[in-house]
Amino acid sequence: MDTGEVTHLLHQIGQGDADAWQRLLPVVYDELRDIARRRVGGFADATLGSTALVHEAYMRLVQPDARAYKDRHHFFAVATLAMRQILVDYARRKTAEKRGGGQPPEQLQEDGVARTDRIEEILFIDRALERVRAIDERAARVTELRYFGGLTIEETADVLGVDPRTVKRDWRKARAFLSVMFEESDAEASPDGDSDGR
Repeated sequence: MDTGEVTHLLHQIGQGDADAWQRLLPVVYDELRDIARRRVGGFADATLGSTALVHEAYMRLVQPDARAYKDRHHFFAVATLAMRQILVDYARRKTAEKRGGGQPPEQLQEDGVARTDRIEEILFIDRALERVRAIDERAARVTELRYFGGLTIEETADVLGVDPRTVKRDWRKARAFLSVMFEESDAEASPDGDSDGR
C-alpha cells in the first residue's frame, strides 16, 4: 500500500472531492480485509463474512457527515471502530436469537490480538470497555485501537496524538483492569466456585 497515496486521497476527500472515495477503496481494500478477517475469523458461523464487514464499514465511512481524516492511521482507526460497532450489533442480534452467550473471553494477549474472536468475546470486551471508559476514557480508546484494530503502540499514539509511552501506560492499565474482569467472570462461571456464600 502506498501510504502517501492514502493520505493524499484523504486530503482530497477533506477538500470536498467526492470522487476520491471511489479512488480510495481499491488502495485501502486489502488492509481493511486483513483487519476484518482478524475480527470475523472465529465466529461460529459465516453469516457475517469479512467482505460484508468491509463493505458495511466503508459505507459508514463515506457518509456525507463523515469526519475529516488527517492521515491513514486516523482513517484505519475510525474504520476499525466502525467494524467494532458492526460486530457488536451483529453479536447482540445473534445472542438474542440464541438467548445465550455472555461467557468470558480467553485472556487478551500482549500484542492486543485476542486468541479467538467469538461472539461472546466481542460482547464481553464491549461491556468491559464501557467499564474502562467510565474510569479512563483514553485507556478505553487505546484498548479499542489495539484490540479491535490491531494497531501498534506507535500507530495508536499517532492516532491519539500522544507519546508512545503514554499509550504503553494506558494499555497496561486497561489490560490489568480487564484481567480482573476475566478472573471475576471465570470465578462466577466455575462449577467449583463457592455459590452458597461460605
